[in-house]
Amino acid sequence: MSIPLCPYFNHCGGCTTQHLDYSVQIENKSKELKRITGCSEIEVFTGPEYHYRSRMDFVFHHRGLGLRSKGINSSVVDVKECVISNPAINVILTELRVFFNDVDAFDLRKKQGTFRTVVVRVTSLGESFVSFVLNEDSPRLAEAMETIQRFVTATSVLNVLVAYVPATLDGNVSEEYVVLKGSDFIQECYLGKTFWYSVQGFFQNNYVVAGKMQEYCRTLFQGKETFSAHLLDLYGGVGTFGIINADLFKSVIIVESVPSCIIAAKRNCVENEIKNVNCVLLDAKNLRKLTFPSSLYVITDPPRSGMDQRTIQQLMILRPKVIVYISCNLQQFAKDLLKLKQYSVQSVALFDLFPQTNHSEAVVELVLRE
Repeated sequence: MSIPLCPYFNHCGGCTTQHLDYSVQIENKSKELKRITGCSEIEVFTGPEYHYRSRMDFVFHHRGLGLRSKGINSSVVDVKECVISNPAINVILTELRVFFNDVDAFDLRKKQGTFRTVVVRVTSLGESFVSFVLNEDSPRLAEAMETIQRFVTATSVLNVLVAYVPATLDGNVSEEYVVLKGSDFIQECYLGKTFWYSVQGFFQNNYVVAGKMQEYCRTLFQGKETFSAHLLDLYGGVGTFGIINADLFKSVIIVESVPSCIIAAKRNCVENEIKNVNCVLLDAKNLRKLTFPSSLYVITDPPRSGMDQRTIQQLMILRPKVIVYISCNLQQFAKDLLKLKQYSVQSVALFDLFPQTNHSEAVVELVLRE
């Protein structure tokens, strides 16, 4: 057992395993991954146990800012500091608490109020970003914007955005937004390559361990006969895996269904002077609409829901030599693995991107049976 570092542990709905020694957390996650894959030997990659998150979503309440209560989504725990957040995020949180300590906070049950959440991001390159999410149906938006404008003038944050979400909807992403300072795209660096991404889009929240995962995935392709082969990067996001490994393949196709991600992926190809990558806006379930060469490798990084059945069926027709499956949901991966009947597990690695929680990511190398 371990003494939780966070004073809000068991009250906040975030961390769930701070009471366990970190070695026990890793052991538990490793056992589960071994059980699911049937692999007795796995590699384990870790990073800082605390202060690792590069993104946090804080919730407004009438006294300031906090996080959702454990088991009660409509209740908020006031938080002065989050111990799993990057220290730079906690500096920004302190600034925010000074400016927004008495606001018209959104009530999740009544669907009333103005200030909903604020998303805070930082990067290893020193970038910082704040996105205010407001209730677009509030009659007090003008007043809220005046307060935000004062924050923009005083803050050290480099990029500030305001997004508008209807009262009846939940979420922190909206096509209705305005940039008040800086840009709506920020950048991160992996293995010497720069990647732009939308501040409203998905990007890994632990850049230390995510960098290790990028490096590891590259080693899986190195040493194989890839230079005359082609790589399909499924659920490719802003193109990190495809671009980092482009020099190992004759060509790369990045498939992604989110338009802003494809825009960023194309920009990242130009930024990194990559000329053999094609970025395709397409839902992976419609993979049959594309034509691929016979010598094919696949890297797939699906959401928690896993790969669509139609995607798996098409992969079974394409018969890529290797599928590198990156999973953030081991239970769903186990279901997908049963459907990939033509493949056997070659290697398995655990990446603990989420210390102090039950979540982790796995990279499983699947090889086509002869």
